[in-house]
Amino acid sequence: MAAERGRHVVLIGLEVTDDAGYGRYRAGMTPILETYGGSFGCDLVIARVLKGPSDRLNRVFTIVFPDREAKTQFFADSHYRKVRAQHFDRAVASVVVLGELEEEASIVDRAEEEAGRVR
Repeated sequence: MAAERGRHVVLIGLEVTDDAGYGRYRAGMTPILETYGGSFGCDLVIARVLKGPSDRLNRVFTIVFPDREAKTQFFADSHYRKVRAQHFDRAVASVVVLGELEEEASIVDRAEEEAGRVR
């Protein structure tokens, strides 16, 4: 059984205008994200928005951290800010935080157990 702990999950929607530039951003920021215990959960390319804060969103994903403090530290990291300035700001026209939640340990443990069974 996994250790008793929860995690902080953020659901984000983007309007990506330059796929290649966004790919460079992801490649540059992912190793930094991982140093804070972060990772991407679901990652979706959206063809059409039926309802939401913007009809121009074309990318939706979850970004997962061990806790809210790790998220705050990651987004303040100087190396991350440099990668963001180099790639993200040119590749993304808008960002919408669709939601944030703290998952309870039992939810995380169940998801990890089920993922292990699927593999």
